[in-house]
Amino acid sequence: MAFKKTIGTLISGALLTSLLVGCTNGNEKEPEEVANEPNEPPTEESLSPEEGAHLILWDNGDEEAEWAAYVAETFEKAYGVPVELQEVGHTDAPTKLETDGPAGLGADVFNAAHDHLGKMVSAGLVYDNYYASDYKEAFMDASVSGASYVDQDGQLTMYGFPLAIETYALYYNKDIVEEPPTTWEELFTTAKAFQEESTNSERRFGFMMEPANFYYTHAFMAGYGGYVFGDQNTNAKDLGIDNEGAIKSGHFLASMHDELLPLAIEDITGDVISSFFNEGNLAYRISGPWDVRNHESAGVNFGVAPLPLLENGEAPQSFSGIKAYYVNSYSEYPKAATLLAQFASSEEMLLKRYEMTGQLPPIKSLIEHELIQQDDISTAFLEQALQAVPMPNMPEMISVWGPMQVAYTSIWNDGTDPEQALKAAREQIEDAIATLSP
Repeated sequence: MAFKKTIGTLISGALLTSLLVGCTNGNEKEPEEVANEPNEPPTEESLSPEEGAHLILWDNGDEEAEWAAYVAETFEKAYGVPVELQEVGHTDAPTKLETDGPAGLGADVFNAAHDHLGKMVSAGLVYDNYYASDYKEAFMDASVSGASYVDQDGQLTMYGFPLAIETYALYYNKDIVEEPPTTWEELFTTAKAFQEESTNSERRFGFMMEPANFYYTHAFMAGYGGYVFGDQNTNAKDLGIDNEGAIKSGHFLASMHDELLPLAIEDITGDVISSFFNEGNLAYRISGPWDVRNHESAGVNFGVAPLPLLENGEAPQSFSGIKAYYVNSYSEYPKAATLLAQFASSEEMLLKRYEMTGQLPPIKSLIEHELIQQDDISTAFLEQALQAVPMPNMPEMISVWGPMQVAYTSIWNDGTDPEQALKAAREQIEDAIATLSP
C-alpha cells in the first residue's frame, strides 16, 4: 500500500535526521518568535524535521491522552523531535486556536472534530494534508471527505489526518430477538410482536429512537435519496432536504410513529430510551458506541448491527463524525508538525489507538484486522461507517439543525404532511443562510 510505504520511508529518513539534529532545549517560545502571519507550508520534497524543532500537541484527556502521550514518545524516539502534550478538547481546540494561533501560542498539531473544518479553513488556521493522495487510497471515503473542504477556488482539498470515525447503528436485545433484522420490514414485524406483550404494569416497545434529531433521521433521508447540500455536501446553494426522497423518508417516519412508537417527541429522550433498553423492555434502539458501556454495565445481553435496508433496497446513510489531527498554519515547524500528524495516523498508531481507546480506525487495512474482527460490536459500527456520510463541515450547516428538528417534530407530533413540513424547513434554512456573513 502506497500510504504504508510512504510512512516507512519517512520514518527511516527521520531516524537519520534525528541523529544529525539531536534534541532541543525545551518547548518554550521566545516573544520574538511569535508569528502574526501563517508560515510557508511544507512541501513533499522538503519534508524532514526543521533543525531545532520542538512541537506542542493538543488532544483530549483520559484514554485519548494516554494514546497521544504514547504517540509523542514514540515519535520523539524516531525523529528526535520533542513533543509537549497539552490537554485541549477536540471540540474546543478550533476556537482556542483562533486567538492562540496568530499569537504564536497554539499547538503545532491539534485534534479537532471535522465539522469545524470549514470555519478553520476560512480563518486560515490549517495547512493542507500534502499526502492527500495516499490518504484517499488508504482511508475510508467518509473520513477523507470529512477531513476535506472546498476552498475559495472551488477545489476540494484535504486538510486533516484522520484518527477515528464514529457513527450510530442498531442495538438489539438478544434475549428478545435472536438475530438482527436485515430489512426494516422485518424489524417492524418483530418489534410489533414484542410490544404486543405489553401490560398495564410493564409497558414494552419494539423500537425507539430520537425522531426529531436530524443527526439520526438523516440516515433515512439520505437512504431514500435526500441530501443536505449538493455536490456531496459542498454546495450550500443546492438543498435536497425536501426532494422526493426526503419526502419519502418523512412518510417512513410517520409510519414508524403510527405502528411502533406512538409517543410524543418530548417523551422520547435519550434517557428514556436507555432506561427501557436496560430494563429489557425495548427490543431495538438506534445509538452510537457511546452507549456500549452504559448497556454493558446494566447487564443487557445485546448486540449491534448495521441499520437494516429500506424498502428501496438501499442502506440508510447515517451521519458520521471524524476526529483528525490538523497542522496549525502558524506553526514554526510545519515540516515536523506534518510528520507528527502523519505518524500519528499511520496504521501502527491507529491500531494502538483502537487498543487503548476503543475508537474505530478509519483506515481500510484495519477493518479486517483480527483484533477488530473478534469484536462483533466494533465490526458492526465499522460496517455502518462504510455507509455513512460525514456531517457537513460547511459553516452553513449551523442553519440546518433547528429547522429540521421543527419539521420532524411537526410530522411526528402533529401529523403534518411531510412535503409541507420539509418545504417550510427549506425556506427557513435558505433565509438563515442568506443572513450569514459571506
